Amino acid sequence: MVEISAEIVLFEGFDELDAIGPYEVLENGAQAGASIETDLVTLEKSDLVTASHDLRVEPDGTLDDPDLLIVPGGGWTTANEGVRAAVDAGALPDAVDECFTAGATVASVCTGAMILSEAGLLEGRPATTHHVAVDDLAATDATVVDERVVDDGDVLTAGGVTSGIDLALWLLEREFGEDVAEDVAREMAHERRGEIFG
Repeated sequence: MVEISAEIVLFEGFDELDAIGPYEVLENGAQAGASIETDLVTLEKSDLVTASHDLRVEPDGTLDDPDLLIVPGGGWTTANEGVRAAVDAGALPDAVDECFTAGATVASVCTGAMILSEAGLLEGRPATTHHVAVDDLAATDATVVDERVVDDGDVLTAGGVTSGIDLALWLLEREFGEDVAEDVAREMAHERRGEIFG
């Protein structure tokens, strides 16, 4: 089985659980037999990234050429912070678009969908996000769907915060089979929620 390289891109003000939830799921998936390697990365070399609740994270390296890129949310409703600042700056949406164009599957958690939208990846696609950004996402070319996880093939989106765990479990199931995903869910004492749209 071909190993999947997964990268979760961090930025100042990202929501902790949006990134760390999927990271733990995918790492547990590797321990359960999935051929996947997951790294926490940034656009530019950085020793520490500070998340929205002041957790400081040491990234593994910089964004490379992943098979799977996960974009967390956080900070959409606050000017000059988190996702809002990343969208305004433009570098992260551009990098997400480059990864997608190079063949990566791209997924977002929570308001990370607004970064995917800015990158042009949600045009004409079904998508979801955290409830605080639903109206903003609906004002774009995306088709907002009221679901926990939306799978549109090479682009996936998940709703608010904890839905990132269900997104990552679905990715494990989709790529490596239901048994791996169920083993991880049981190990994490997580009851999977919601049907997958797509």
